Amino acid sequence: MKRVTVLLPTLDEAEGIAEVVPRIPTAELHSAGWEVEVLVVDGGSDDGTIEIAKNLGCETMRQHGKGKGVAMRQGFASFLRGENDVLVMLDADGTYHPEELLRFLKALRHADVVVGDRLKGEMDPDAMTRVNYFGNHLLTWCAVSLYGVPMNDLCSGYWAFNRRSIALLKLNSMRFEIEAEMYTSCTLENLEMAHIPIRYSRRLGEAKLGSVKDGWNILRKLLVRRIFPTPPRSTQGEGNLNIDQ
Repeated sequence: MKRVTVLLPTLDEAEGIAEVVPRIPTAELHSAGWEVEVLVVDGGSDDGTIEIAKNLGCETMRQHGKGKGVAMRQGFASFLRGENDVLVMLDADGTYHPEELLRFLKALRHADVVVGDRLKGEMDPDAMTRVNYFGNHLLTWCAVSLYGVPMNDLCSGYWAFNRRSIALLKLNSMRFEIEAEMYTSCTLENLEMAHIPIRYSRRLGEAKLGSVKDGWNILRKLLVRRIFPTPPRSTQGEGNLNIDQ
């Protein structure tokens, strides 16, 4: 049996975590030869998220610092300390569908990294504002123009990695620019990337992503990594491997 870590970053996602975790197709994955471990990295929730996650059998840890980027890097570092084969990350707000997890694992047989594509997939009504929809297309176009490597949905939060690719990533993002930096690091490490269309739904609970400010931070990350391929040491450590635990 191979083992997959499902990484869920959370911050006050009690409603989402209670719905998303039970929908992970554990039996289907087991039949396909996969054991599943769910890791929740929490940014300081006070709405019962951690308690719900524990009751659902998830491994939980508190993140050291604020922001999604910090949570993801801490989760990556935890994964590399273990022995699991594959990591799949998705948001815990109900926008992504864990039922599609096996499709990612199948696609990962022929690639190092698999990215879920919302923009060419099935998008539910009101799942994304017009501003965010346009911004996602614009940022994706900028990324491909700067790096010359195909990318269909730069800001997607649904990714799968084999163990080798996680070990090669060099990241220092603190917030929502983390996915853009993952793309830049994949391109600079010459990792094979695949893209699969996915379903995207309206989130449960309050949105945390801001349109203009976070969009600018994502674009800035693309530009900075184009000029400086290796990230400098940040307050959370160097890359995703030396985060203080």
